[in-house]
Amino acid sequence: MSRTVAIIGGGYGGSALAKALDPEADVVLIDPRDAFINSAGSLRALTQPDWAGNMFFPYDEWLTRGTVIHDRAVSADPGGVTLASGRRVEADYLVLATGSSYAYPAKPVADSTDEVLDDLRRTHKELADAERVLILGAGPVGLELAGEIKEVWPHKHVTIVDPAERLLPAFQPELRQDLHRQLDESGIQLRLGAGLAVPPPTEPGQVGAFTVATTGGEDITADIWFRAHGVRVNSDYLADGRLTTRTPQGQVPVTETLNVHGYDHVYAIGDITDVAEAKMAGYAMQHAEVVARNITAQLRGERPTAAYQPLPHPMILLPLGPRGGVGQLPSPDGPAVVPTETVVAYKGADLFTARFTDQFGAS
Repeated sequence: MSRTVAIIGGGYGGSALAKALDPEADVVLIDPRDAFINSAGSLRALTQPDWAGNMFFPYDEWLTRGTVIHDRAVSADPGGVTLASGRRVEADYLVLATGSSYAYPAKPVADSTDEVLDDLRRTHKELADAERVLILGAGPVGLELAGEIKEVWPHKHVTIVDPAERLLPAFQPELRQDLHRQLDESGIQLRLGAGLAVPPPTEPGQVGAFTVATTGGEDITADIWFRAHGVRVNSDYLADGRLTTRTPQGQVPVTETLNVHGYDHVYAIGDITDVAEAKMAGYAMQHAEVVARNITAQLRGERPTAAYQPLPHPMILLPLGPRGGVGQLPSPDGPAVVPTETVVAYKGADLFTARFTDQFGAS
């Protein structure tokens, strides 16, 4: 029986799936990068470049049987994948795991580890020279970036602007109260309920003094700014419709077994799915566990039965540097707000470095 599993995308979900199926199948992992990147560490890598090496886990060091193709998909169909180089990969099982794009520095832009590190060092130097920082977006990324900046440079003046009226509105009131308290204690300024009348005149991540006006009429002067909003699903390679029809958001409709509708051998995991939940790394890795069980069952001639059920309430672990943060986790009684110590222990102290070293460390 042929056992080729082509996985398009080597992020959180794709890498976890490749690792799980490596002993069971002929895995072909397709990704332009040379390493799995724990992008949860990107913001700390920006403020502490000496820490940045912790983010990278080269594919060739932990995928022992499988093959890595450093390329991008330009089309997918029920039989396999066509790559930008013109190469064709035929597959018995196909998994779409291309995730989403987000503004730098939360997610790196370059493909090679060396180029990513160069980008972070260059932007770090710009940030180090700036006294006043403007962050556009008060979601988890913008808040976490502010916390990392204040940890390294407590004297810097950091302002976050967002047109939303409330922080993290989907979460419990006591979480928001604690978040406001920690931001106030750190000296991070919030400007909620107002956007910018016009964008800053400089490029994000480049030092250069400017003044901008909010839609509420306030002037804000800063030396550097960062964008912390704007997720885009990476699904352009499906635009030709040869495999499936995407939703208006660019996502792929899936069943509870995470099959792409209409196929028993094609799956999708992570941000590209239309599963009704926040798009988070932890969920992508849970998707990977479900699909690994289902493909393994199929390889053994069994019926795949593993199903994915999204949580009824959102969860979050939001560090504000290595010593602060807020969190909400599921419990038998519903969503539970957890103390800062839990956020630090689970995520903030090392941003999952130990977890991924165990999972993707060199074989």
